[in-house]
Amino acid sequence: MLGLPLTFTVPLVLTALAALPAIWLLLRITPPQPKRVDFPPLKILADLRPERETPARTPWWLLLLRLALAAFLIIAAAGPIWNPMAADSSRAPLLLVLDNGFAAAHDWRERMNIASERIEAAGREGRTVALVAAAGEPVAIEPTSPAAALERLRSFQPLPHLPNRQPHLEPIRRYLEATPDAEIVWISDGVAGVDGQGFIEGLAQMAEDRRITVVKAERASALALAGVENTGGQLTTRIIRAEPNGRDAGIVRALDLKNLPLADARFSFEGNATETTAAFDVPTEIRNAIARIEVLGEGSAGAVSLVDERGKRRRVGLVFGGTSDQAQPLLSPLYYIERALSPYSEIRHGRGAVADAVSQLIDEQVSVLVLADVGGLDRETLGRVTEFVENGGLLLRFAGSRLAAGNDDLVPVRLRRGGRNLGGTLSWDTPKTFAPFTRESPFFGLAVPDEIGVRRQILAEPDGDLASRTWASLADGTPIVTADRKGDGLVVLFHVTGDTTWSNLPLSGLFVDMLRRITALAGAPNDVGAEARNAENQTVAPRLTLDGYGTFTSPPANARAVTRDYAERATAEHPPGFYGPVDSSLAVNALVAGDRLAPLDYAPLNARMAGLVGAQTIDLRAPLFTLALILLLIDTLASLWLGGHLANLTGRMRRAGAGAALVLAALLITGPAANVEAQEQRPPVRANTDAALVTRLAYVITGDAQVDETSRAGLAGLTQVLAQRTALQPGEPIGIDPARDEIAFYPLIYWPIVASRPIPSEAAIRRIDAFMKGGGTVIFDTRDAFTAPSSGATSPEGQHLRRMLATLDIPELEPVPADHVLTKTFYILDNFMGRYATGQTWVEALPPETEDEGTRPARSGDGVSPIIITSNDLAAAWAVGPRGEALYPVVGSDPRQREMAYRGGVNIVMYALTGNYKADQVHVPALLERLGQ
Repeated sequence: MLGLPLTFTVPLVLTALAALPAIWLLLRITPPQPKRVDFPPLKILADLRPERETPARTPWWLLLLRLALAAFLIIAAAGPIWNPMAADSSRAPLLLVLDNGFAAAHDWRERMNIASERIEAAGREGRTVALVAAAGEPVAIEPTSPAAALERLRSFQPLPHLPNRQPHLEPIRRYLEATPDAEIVWISDGVAGVDGQGFIEGLAQMAEDRRITVVKAERASALALAGVENTGGQLTTRIIRAEPNGRDAGIVRALDLKNLPLADARFSFEGNATETTAAFDVPTEIRNAIARIEVLGEGSAGAVSLVDERGKRRRVGLVFGGTSDQAQPLLSPLYYIERALSPYSEIRHGRGAVADAVSQLIDEQVSVLVLADVGGLDRETLGRVTEFVENGGLLLRFAGSRLAAGNDDLVPVRLRRGGRNLGGTLSWDTPKTFAPFTRESPFFGLAVPDEIGVRRQILAEPDGDLASRTWASLADGTPIVTADRKGDGLVVLFHVTGDTTWSNLPLSGLFVDMLRRITALAGAPNDVGAEARNAENQTVAPRLTLDGYGTFTSPPANARAVTRDYAERATAEHPPGFYGPVDSSLAVNALVAGDRLAPLDYAPLNARMAGLVGAQTIDLRAPLFTLALILLLIDTLASLWLGGHLANLTGRMRRAGAGAALVLAALLITGPAANVEAQEQRPPVRANTDAALVTRLAYVITGDAQVDETSRAGLAGLTQVLAQRTALQPGEPIGIDPARDEIAFYPLIYWPIVASRPIPSEAAIRRIDAFMKGGGTVIFDTRDAFTAPSSGATSPEGQHLRRMLATLDIPELEPVPADHVLTKTFYILDNFMGRYATGQTWVEALPPETEDEGTRPARSGDGVSPIIITSNDLAAAWAVGPRGEALYPVVGSDPRQREMAYRGGVNIVMYALTGNYKADQVHVPALLERLGQ
């Protein structure tokens, strides 16, 4: 227009500029400024004479201002566009193909701007527009108005997978047959999709002489991650690009499931390389916590790699039962086991004798404990290993001469004990080979090499459960690998040695695959082998998926479940994300290990190439409307000034400012005094502040050093268990003196009774009474269950407690009933064990049971029992040392007594913190039934 890069979307509005002269005539006249007239009562008739007033002319500058305001409004309404896209004289329909795979996410805004410019230009030229989303599902292509096309374009988003463009060829062919003169514009990401060059070749065949424009960046700019490998001491990820694009360095970041950053690693491409790696050199615990790796600043699903249980390294402890002479390379079973496990596990070796080595490895919190040819274990070691397994550990044992003659029960099946003469082991002259793995085995799907041969094995006693516990067997049906779940853990036994003395299995790749699948089961919930059993039939539904920008979202409506062994790249039906439950998620990624990005070759299209830079089109409507608004404000102020109202407004503002200054001065005068008074009233006690901000367990300092240390260690052990098993994250326990310290901040106080110490002061007793009445709970532990007289007489500790409580307002007490809510707050318990299991636990007596409560599984009073009395020495059972080892042995016949003591402690803490909510929760069915009535 007039040689300028300017056009108008509604040029007809410009005809309103012809009305500017009429507007000028209307704006010329304005009333004169009001005249000030004195009004004395005696000169009214003399001074007020009728005079005819004549209008005054509007100042020229105000008239010019108002004309400019009107002109700006008219021009803005006409839709001025600066630097519009060049017009197409053919007026042919426009077919716009937009790549919207993850490779387009990095510069998606620029692509959308260019698409909008093309559609708006088509609208100004009166052309129809048809849109195709290359990564979406193929649909029939219908020409629409530019306005409708813009509305549909706004719904486009990058999708989190590689596009498959070839299925769109058939709808494009039908569209081109209906509109033979259509122009094709392809806004491409430059990266080959699932179909490779298929789309370009098919489009070239049907394009014929049609105009094709390909809008693309000079170089494909996308960066992506293809595979994560957790090997050795590092976690490495592979970064790829389609072609050298100038983005030669960057940072990848590792995050956990809560999206908190754990580590950063730098990467760089050498020369014209299209792939490189980045390594996270962090401890195993941090590597195992990594759930997501992303390229910083990329904002693409392809630049995110999710990590599931398959990518985590287990800490494996190795113990050999042989002598030091046998612990040599090629001679020790650990030599073969370590090399089979080291690519995907962190190996720890136990030092010293078997008992010392086992204790050391358990203290180091290994996930898998391997015992190679270890026979009998002493009672303490056997107890620790049993506890390790029952708490979720995996015990992997290998046979040998010592195990054949051993006598412990930490095996999955009953073995034929004794030497070879008694049938404990069996050998053949001709080695036996493996039978194919059954569907019930975690090894199902692994190929069995023909060269594997077993010459000797330890035998299992036949029983009804043997078949269900057999994971692998020989061709004659003899079990060779058996397993059984114990508690929350798993015991697996290879009936051959871990070296080559009984078989050549350790020399095969099958041995590596079998150990890998076994270690993957460490801590696995539910059924034994659930991670691998029937993987081809077991399906898991999407739980969290990634959008095209790599952000977690809820699964889309078209997302489908995948099989447990799914290892392919993401698709439209299987978007990238986490599938299955939180504790056994399966990660699906946009790209998998081995994938590469390839650039597209556009030569067959003979198309006009355009850069991914728009015409820098500027819509001038917003600036013009803003300028008009500014002129309107100026006109308003000028009118107030000419009318004499501006001076009155200024005076009122001046008076208001004076009043505000007086109020501010008064505040400044009174402020320091009030601040000083507030400071005098504020007690700066840091210990109280810390106790109020962090939930802590407290114990009473008795003055007996050993008892106080046991109380501290016991509450420290219970604190660790609470942090591991519950949502509570308590602080370190603290010792208190009830007579001196503020105790209102602690929900639970543990008070061990020491008969040799003096009775607490009256002030301390009163504060404890106020604490219990305020909702706190005190555990009084006489610790005399083992030493109490068998005649029924009261022990010294019991007498001491009676004297302490004599002046307190203690409610009626009763032994904890079986249906008390205290037995169900977290775990379902029958009693509350400590170091001893024979003592009785007393709480506030519950109200008599009503008819309505007869069928309810839990009862409680109106609040929390303020007092709990026991004699089982709870703190000694909970007490742990600096390495997590138990400090005191438990006295009782139950092998799980310490675990039950911990569970009782958890229940007590949950009860003190949550009150009777558990009892209310179990009443929900009854409440719902009443509501239904």
